Amino acid sequence: MSTAPVQPIPLPADWRDFWSLTKPRVMSLVIFTGLCGLLAAPVSINPVIGFSAILCIAIGAGGAAALNMWWEADLDAKMKRTANRAIPAGRMEPRAARDFGIALSVGSVLVMGLAVGLLAAAILAISIVYYAVIYTIWLKPRTPQNIVIGGGAGAFPPMIGWIAATGDITLMPVLLFAIIFFWTPPHFWALALFVETDYAAAGIPMMPVVAGHRSTRRQILIYAVLLLPIALAPFLLGLTHWLYGLSALLLGAAFLILSLRVATFRTPDNDADMRAEKRLFGFSIIYLFALFAALVADRFILG
Repeated sequence: MSTAPVQPIPLPADWRDFWSLTKPRVMSLVIFTGLCGLLAAPVSINPVIGFSAILCIAIGAGGAAALNMWWEADLDAKMKRTANRAIPAGRMEPRAARDFGIALSVGSVLVMGLAVGLLAAAILAISIVYYAVIYTIWLKPRTPQNIVIGGGAGAFPPMIGWIAATGDITLMPVLLFAIIFFWTPPHFWALALFVETDYAAAGIPMMPVVAGHRSTRRQILIYAVLLLPIALAPFLLGLTHWLYGLSALLLGAAFLILSLRVATFRTPDNDADMRAEKRLFGFSIIYLFALFAALVADRFILG
């Protein structure tokens, strides 16, 4: 009788595993900001075109996320918070995830081009490539500035929504892009501070791993300071009304205070719970939802 070890047979993936490849939590933020960009545009929106645009943004984001998880499966296996994902856990063949991601990505761009417009489709294609290739393959494993440069990938949805509604790019969607671009580093670095050991185990050069906590905290504060005037810019330039301006000021002040606590109130080695970092990370999500909701409310209430 052979004594060779029996190789484990991967469990078959079901729809929940494919759904998890799209990173639903991240997708919800992508859908929301894309919808807000569409609704904030100063034009009447055809419901069919609007629905098609948001659907394509969601599917494109899901496709890029699936390609990200396919490429990073070996890294995910080394981190506690990602080890149970479908590929590293053995429930799905990597090729299935890759083909799923390609199908979603290509399909979303084609439908966007046919149903909405070529410019919106082109920007959607750029956003997918930016995340799946430039960030995932090139930036993330090579530089601690990965999330700074790569943050542009998550900043495209409101611009795409605006373009879907208006057919062109103006100052406003560029400012919406800039808001998310400068919001991303403090949001993500707050998370990276309290999951640093995971990134270190996987050999990913996130800022806390490479530059240390003190430098990361200081840079969080710098980006929070820069974010405040950028978020206020649509109001200061006369592109929105007081409702958005007041919301941006109050939300930005709260973001700045929480970032200041992370940066200066204590040293990380004395607080294993990292409450300030977790508060900043949690609030940063609320901040972006509330800010973009205020943008839409400003448009519909004050016109």
